[in-house]
Amino acid sequence: MTSPDAWAAWIDEAHLAGRLLDAPDELGPADAYAVQRALTARREARGARRIGWKLGYTSAVMRAQMGVDSPNLGPLLDTMVDPPPSSFVQPRVEPEIGIVVGADGRPAGARAVLEVVDSVWRDYRFTLATNTADGSSAAGVVVGGELDGDLAALTVELWRDGVHEATGTGEAAMGHPHRALDWLRDALADQGDALREGDLVITGGLTRAVELPPGGVVEARFPGTRVTVRG
Repeated sequence: MTSPDAWAAWIDEAHLAGRLLDAPDELGPADAYAVQRALTARREARGARRIGWKLGYTSAVMRAQMGVDSPNLGPLLDTMVDPPPSSFVQPRVEPEIGIVVGADGRPAGARAVLEVVDSVWRDYRFTLATNTADGSSAAGVVVGGELDGDLAALTVELWRDGVHEATGTGEAAMGHPHRALDWLRDALADQGDALREGDLVITGGLTRAVELPPGGVVEARFPGTRVTVRG
């Protein structure tokens, strides 16, 4: 394997230039997170700060859409909050439930979220390993209002340019968003890391992701609150 730093530089420079790459085959699952950590370190060196985590492929619908067979994770950075549309190359949007982490590492609240993913890999053709290396395609997050009640039973509708695209429930995220948080806690422990108080964890797409064209509007309609992102 080329060194994690070399992989990270290749991916990082492509993102900065708005250039797409063809995903290679030689990156293995064991090395993917080493590349991701090196990529995150480059972004932090430019001033980005981690504010939480994103989970990918916690739902069967997203695993089927992208042809992967297990979840992954990536860092959520402050530079990803409400990013300008001009920073995207091939954006897609998915509705999620965000969990706010309390002092004890347990859930302290829930928020309505739209995530914008923007893979560096051309046409979203990647393996789980190359997607993981690229931070699980994390690019943007728009955070909406608070959510309460039974998060597993919560229903969200995804609309694009006034057209209903999909409906999902909180149960799609591993049966319950809190269960997805438990998965993340264990995965981070395996990497020698841990959740921190105040972290925002977005727990995975509840529907398939839809493309965000230039000038397009995607809206997630949660009970009592809506979240909108514009292309």
